[in-house]
Amino acid sequence: MTTTLVTGATRGLGRETAHQLVAAGHTVWVGARDLDTGREVARQISTASNPARAVQLDVTDDASVAAAFAAIDAAGGLDVLVNNAGIGKVALNGPEALEVFDTNAVSVVRTTEAALPLLRRSANPVVVNISSALGSFAANHDPEKPASQYQAIVYGASKAAVSMLTVQYARAVPEVRFVAIEPGYTATEFGGVANPHGRPVEVSAATVAAAAAAGPDGPTGVFLEDGRPLGW
Repeated sequence: MTTTLVTGATRGLGRETAHQLVAAGHTVWVGARDLDTGREVARQISTASNPARAVQLDVTDDASVAAAFAAIDAAGGLDVLVNNAGIGKVALNGPEALEVFDTNAVSVVRTTEAALPLLRRSANPVVVNISSALGSFAANHDPEKPASQYQAIVYGASKAAVSMLTVQYARAVPEVRFVAIEPGYTATEFGGVANPHGRPVEVSAATVAAAAAAGPDGPTGVFLEDGRPLGW
């Protein structure tokens, strides 16, 4: 059975991705800053034959990350890491810009480095990084793409960093597959604001779950939108 950790999995895209992977038969760890909330989400998405688990995980805290992966290792290891946790802020000042980059990009380094010793023991190791078309130079310069019409100065830059981390890790660690995903404009609560627009979260999460569940012949070092390549 495939064991998968989804960071930031207590709501929105992360929660629904975890839900779909439980349904697909994965042993799922719900990464949650608040463990009680994580346990409740794990209870809600569990099935009778496949209970989800929760682990306390703050991706901006080195000690929390180390403890979470130690717990997952002790419980049997890890096959798939979904780096979903992220924040959205206008962040046109130093402290908030640092917070956005720390949560969205630096956290990918923290979790990936902590996960690699576990992933290297897997027969089919995968890291799925949630990026964004807002961080795609191609999409930002294509008038047909919504990203070209939207201002996201710091958030977009942080997601461009996520995409480059995907490329570089795929090159540096070829025994693990790395995939960046543009999940699509989705009706979720993000940045503390409920967004009723966009497509259903179930649709967007399905694209993430598909990348997480890809077999050993799946792609690596790619940026995908609805299963198709998106320009970097």
